Amino acid sequence: MIKDKEAFQRLNFLYQAAHCVLAQNPDNQELARFYCHTQNSISRRLVLRQDPSVKRTICKSCFSLLVPGVSSTVRQRKHRNQRWTVVRCLSCGLNKRFLSNPDYKLWSEQPEALLENHILASEGTKGQAPSPVQQPHKTSATEEATGLTAKPHGHPASEETAVGSTKLREKDPSEK
Repeated sequence: MIKDKEAFQRLNFLYQAAHCVLAQNPDNQELARFYCHTQNSISRRLVLRQDPSVKRTICKSCFSLLVPGVSSTVRQRKHRNQRWTVVRCLSCGLNKRFLSNPDYKLWSEQPEALLENHILASEGTKGQAPSPVQQPHKTSATEEATGLTAKPHGHPASEETAVGSTKLREKDPSEK
């Protein structure tokens, strides 16, 4: 069960509505800004985490939706042998910089951050005290709402497969 599912649906609707408004008429920046501001205030009031890809497309200062060529400019810069993507809001002039490293992964995208991996590891050691590596971490509400979780990694030595929340064990021909 997902906590605050209706709230996430509302946030998703407001984000999509802001995109549609700007796509149909780029002069409707104020309406798109209102939708983004409402989305931000709801997520702050209910203490809900937004996906980083959503947060990157909204200006922190004026809550404009940052659409390249319409409400923002996007440039590639090189600083100290690193490539940066610089997004500048055309309404307020705020600059956002993002490192352009193709190997970089956000914490929420890494397998260690997913709750499923920690639960499967702790199920394998029932009756034992869980080690610090096996302690389950909380998943963000965004991961739960979007369902973005990695598939569990199977151990090559065991023939167990995970199906939903139950585990099935295939019979070994040598066992009777």
